[in-house]
Amino acid sequence: MKYALILTDGMADEPQEALMGKTPVQAAKTPNMDRLVKTAEVMELFTIPDALPAGSDVGNLSVIGLDPEEYYSGRSPLEALSMKVPMEPGDITYRINLVTLSEEERYEDKTMVDYSGGEISTEEAAQLIAAVRDELQNDKYQYYAGVSYRHILLQKGGEMREDYTPPHDISGRPVAEYLPKNPEILEIMKRSYEILKDHPVNRARVAAGKRPANSLWAWGAGRPTQYPPFRQGLRGAMISAVDLLRGIALGMKMDVLFVEGATGNKDTNFAGKGRAAVEALLEKGYDFVYVHVEATDECGHAGDLEGKVWSVEQIDEKIVGPIADALEASGEPYTIIITPDHPTPVRVKTHTRDGVPCMVYRSDRPVSHPEGVEFSESWAHEHGRHLRGCEMLPEVFSQDR
Repeated sequence: MKYALILTDGMADEPQEALMGKTPVQAAKTPNMDRLVKTAEVMELFTIPDALPAGSDVGNLSVIGLDPEEYYSGRSPLEALSMKVPMEPGDITYRINLVTLSEEERYEDKTMVDYSGGEISTEEAAQLIAAVRDELQNDKYQYYAGVSYRHILLQKGGEMREDYTPPHDISGRPVAEYLPKNPEILEIMKRSYEILKDHPVNRARVAAGKRPANSLWAWGAGRPTQYPPFRQGLRGAMISAVDLLRGIALGMKMDVLFVEGATGNKDTNFAGKGRAAVEALLEKGYDFVYVHVEATDECGHAGDLEGKVWSVEQIDEKIVGPIADALEASGEPYTIIITPDHPTPVRVKTHTRDGVPCMVYRSDRPVSHPEGVEFSESWAHEHGRHLRGCEMLPEVFSQDR
């Protein structure tokens, strides 16, 4: 049995007036998902426990079969694991975004203009993180550059606080009430603004009509933890553009496969991810591949309804279709799972903890449905089983014992 899990990050949404009352996944042209869902099980997954933040870290731990109430210790340690940050027991990590803040003189008076620093490139970001490192790095605080706006701050020892706000939760809002209470972290953020606001990279971005990535914003604090290995007897691989998912994979002893042009946004190499998944399953001997696509989530955060619908269509055409066609042609039994990790509605521009639709298509176990079955939030809620997110994948595997 071959397994492909296609994680459509943040794809679940709300009915949209602009889409005649449909959600983005309902409005999108998805002939491949439509074909699979006719004989797939459709369920509603609840991936975010009430006591934990509604984040991709919690959601993806759930979907990959780990109970986040047991294994969640913060987002940033997972990203740091992927980036090979040298963590030790007692260390604390933070996710630090390069963000765009407005230009008021006092830091407390600024507004969160853009949580992604104008979707800054990885190359530009590396220069900005290097500038901060040169000025601020010391024995206690160390800086590591990641992908695009996503970076890591390592704190050697000390107390961990949890009163940090993700910048994507406060787009367009004054930052005053969301600033961290930890005075050292707040001072790092304030000093980063002074270092970055007139940096040559940002001057060039402004001259080109782009937003400057003029400050660090710390959030997602956590400590290193241990994860159980991926299911014994199955060789697993992760395909993702973001360090969070790569960190989950490495923590579970899965392989990480890199795709050229994978960006974590809607300009990602959708087709490359589809090809990489087919190659992993049919040429490289992997039994299970987890294909993570961030584009739908980024469009939700940006309030980009048109982009979200388009991204769903790209996933269907360039990832779902090629994987399904190749596995069908192989003649081997296979399972395709398609699910978001959480909703990211374009209306609120951030994650919510509502249930998400999940499709489990098994080539050897077709499911009968009444007329009108569809892969959507409403159909899953009204007609599907309701399941904790962390129970889904172990249940799928148990059916093949």
